This record gives sequence, C-alpha cells and structure tokens, in this order.
Amino acid sequence: MIEILKGFEEQCKELETKLADPDVTKDMQTYRRLMQEHARLAPIVDTLHSLEHLTTQIEEAETMLDEEDDTELLAMAKEELSRLQELLENTEEQAKMLLIPPDPMEGKDIIMEIRAGTGGEEAALFAADLYRMYSHYAESRRWKIEIMSTNETGIGGLKEIIFSVSGKDVYGTLRWESGVHRVQRVPETESGGRIHTSAVTVAVLPEAEETDIEIRQEDLKIDVMRAGGPGGQCVNTTDSAVRLTHLPTGLVVICQDEKSQIKNRAKALRVLRSRLFEMEEAKKAKERADNRRSQVGSGDRSERIRTYNFPQNRLTDHRINVTLYKLDLILSGQLDEIIEALKIAAGEEALKELQ
Repeated sequence: MIEILKGFEEQCKELETKLADPDVTKDMQTYRRLMQEHARLAPIVDTLHSLEHLTTQIEEAETMLDEEDDTELLAMAKEELSRLQELLENTEEQAKMLLIPPDPMEGKDIIMEIRAGTGGEEAALFAADLYRMYSHYAESRRWKIEIMSTNETGIGGLKEIIFSVSGKDVYGTLRWESGVHRVQRVPETESGGRIHTSAVTVAVLPEAEETDIEIRQEDLKIDVMRAGGPGGQCVNTTDSAVRLTHLPTGLVVICQDEKSQIKNRAKALRVLRSRLFEMEEAKKAKERADNRRSQVGSGDRSERIRTYNFPQNRLTDHRINVTLYKLDLILSGQLDEIIEALKIAAGEEALKELQ
C-alpha cells in the first residue's frame, strides 16, 4: 500500500512545481485544472504520511514487547499495539477509497429509470417502493428530483418512472444502483399468504450535456399525440404528449407528464441524449474491460444486483456479498451503509488494478 501511494507523492510534488511557475498562473484554465488535480492528490499524500507514521509506531511497540520484562509495561504495550493496528486498518480502508480512479462523470447529475419487470402488479408496486426509497435518500442529501415521465397502474404501482436527480456527487453516489432489484414478499393482492418473487430494473444514466452528445434534427422522428393516463386536466384532450424516435439507433422516448408539448419535447430530448451518452460510454467501458471485469458489477441493467426479502427484513447485495437485516430502514431512504460498502469494494478493485 505504501509503495503504491509513494507514486502519488511524486505526482503531487511535480504539480506543486508547476503551480509555482509564473507562466502557468497566467493561464487560468491550465492553473485551474492543475489545482483540481492537486486537490485530488493531496488527501492521498496525507494518508501516505499517516500510514508511514503508524507503521513506525507499530514497529516500536513490537520492539518493546520483545525487549520489555516489566508486566505492567508489557500490558500497556500490548494495548497500544492493538490500538495502532486498528487505526492502521481504518487508515488503509480510507486509502482504498482515495485510490478509486476519478471517473470523468463523477460530478454529473443523473437520469434514473425504474421499470417493473417480472411479477405483474406486484413488480409495479415494488417499483413505486424503490422510487420512494430513492426520493427519501435524495431528500436526505438535499438533492433535487424532477419527474420526466411516469406510467402508473390503477392501485398505486408504477410500470415505469423516469426522473432526474441533481445535486452534489449524485452519479458518484448512485452509479452502482443499475441492475435488477429482486423482491420477495407476500403481495398485497395475494390472499393465500404465499411469498412471491418479482423483479424491477433500475438504470442510472449520467445526464448528458448538449456538448456531450450531438443529436441531429434529421436523425429524429417526432410524433405528437394525446396523453394517456388515469385522467385529469388535459389528459386525452390536447396533443401534448411527445414521442421521439432516434432513427440511427431505434431508441424511443415518450414524455407526456407536462401539459405543454414544448416541455414534454425538452424532457424527451434530455432522456434521449442521456441514453445515447450511456451507449457510447458502455462501448468504451467494454473495450477497457474486455480482459477484466470488476467484481463490484458492470452497471449492466440485466445483472441481478440485490434481493429485498420482506419476511426476514433482509437486503442482500449479491455483487459484494453484503447482507443487512434492516430492510425497513433502507426502504425509508437510509442507503448510506450499503453505498459505502460498494464504494469500499470498488476501492479494493481499483487497488488490484494498480498492483
């Protein structure tokens, strides 16, 4: 670990030399980029120094144990050694987190898509549960949610919901939520008390800017129609719903939640742009990972990532073999523990890549 981190110390010194160059300070764009890189490396270097200091202290404590005869001093040395070793383990875990390679999309907002899969009405009800879970979590992080499109069922379920989440470090936090979420519970519609298994698919798309993806007008087929749904003002009375078809890829996006055709078209374009951006990034990621695949998961929406077992109040994340018996709290939006576990696992994978 220390040998790996020493390379970052050299990079940090090189950056400090460049930042002290008067020519660099005149170029604000270059200066800002170097400052951002230095801000990323500085905590890693600080952790290196902490690890070196702790290693030295542990060696001194071990030497005392070998040489000391006094019973009272030996007991104190053992207690100190135990404390230092625990501190070293915690510092190494922090280092693993810091070693996760920065993702260029880390700071992006996201568009999240939740769709009911196998399980019919029960899957739709669980899709609504997941949306509420993410909504509560976003609220706790002071993130903003904007619904782009919904397709509701008659008893409170969601066949599909697409929404954006904006705020600090949204993609970096929720990036591992893509995949199949499986639920095991007795459905509200089941009178026999039998446990059913249903599935919901979640996709997390980094929200693309116009500069990330160019959508040519000639590549779009735009249809307008009357909005469908459970009823209400403007439903089935005006041609406000918009369906965009991207001809080169065949991707289709429908937005109908807004009363305005213009607003629905703008939302549909945001969703389409993000889906196209994800397709491009997925191709790049596949090329990089042809010979090696992260155990944390690829983010493939067809990969089963979690099981939510209601009778046992249990959540299991299959990618990292973590089980928590607090499903009720997790569904209320308390996701930090499982997200931190995923981040640590990603850090360990990143460490293997560096070795």
